[in-house]
Amino acid sequence: MTENNPTPVTVIGLGSMGRALAEALVHAGHPTTVWNRTAAKAAPLIAMGAERAEAVEDAVAASPLVLTCLTTFDDTLSALRPAAPALRGRALVTLNSGSPAGARETAAWTVGQGARFLAGAVKNVPSAVGLPDTLLYYSGDRTVFDEFETTLKVLGGDTVHLGDESDLAALYEMAVGAMLLPALVGFFQGAAALQARGLQVASMVRFAGKWLDMIKSLLPIYAREIDSGDYTDAASSVNLFLAGAAHDEDLTRETNVDTTWLAPLNDLVARAAAAGHGDHSVTALTEVLRTTPRHS
Repeated sequence: MTENNPTPVTVIGLGSMGRALAEALVHAGHPTTVWNRTAAKAAPLIAMGAERAEAVEDAVAASPLVLTCLTTFDDTLSALRPAAPALRGRALVTLNSGSPAGARETAAWTVGQGARFLAGAVKNVPSAVGLPDTLLYYSGDRTVFDEFETTLKVLGGDTVHLGDESDLAALYEMAVGAMLLPALVGFFQGAAALQARGLQVASMVRFAGKWLDMIKSLLPIYAREIDSGDYTDAASSVNLFLAGAAHDEDLTRETNVDTTWLAPLNDLVARAAAAGHGDHSVTALTEVLRTTPRHS
């Protein structure tokens, strides 16, 4: 539909991210129907102009485009099964976490109900929904993306279709998301170590940000090394990381901060060195992580 006749959209699941999605759609002028198991969560959206459906069947039937924002694919299927007949002829876009297998199962079920399917992921926090540089990527039925691209860009201006395979968004979500917890726990460990010396955690934020910028700048280089399988340009070698692992116990003794969460990572480095990668780039850890031969 055009900007003067915006597409009606249903949003199912009104946690913090679901509410942000619905708010962005309402602000953009889309007739927005919402549903959540806990009806009270819809109250702020109703005050903004959204319509609350009494039942999930009514919510699905209200719009040609149905967005779900629940925790997992299993949660999505559980919520939608009572509304299965209403899905026929509609487009379902899921915005939740889960495995590629979960995405494939949900896609097959959706197509079996006579609907089209697109899986997606919001790569930012709820407060960033609707901003021009907020990234959302999708995979699945390209006709859904093409038909509703203008509406989907209301949720974030950096909107990408990865391909027709229904599980690609989930695959990229897990591939990219794998970086989050180690990075955060590393920051938390540093925070605890500073506090052990009576220092404010805020004092390290600027330095941590610069460190993350440096890591970001290395990602294209590391990606080329891994794609090529050539690890010989060892600006940061496996052995360098192996030597650094010894400092973890020193930090624990000095600050009483638990660094044992690093043990599996240090073991990975040690295994890479034992496999003959000691003088290679740290990207050679990919070879240790891989349990089957690389795809050509």
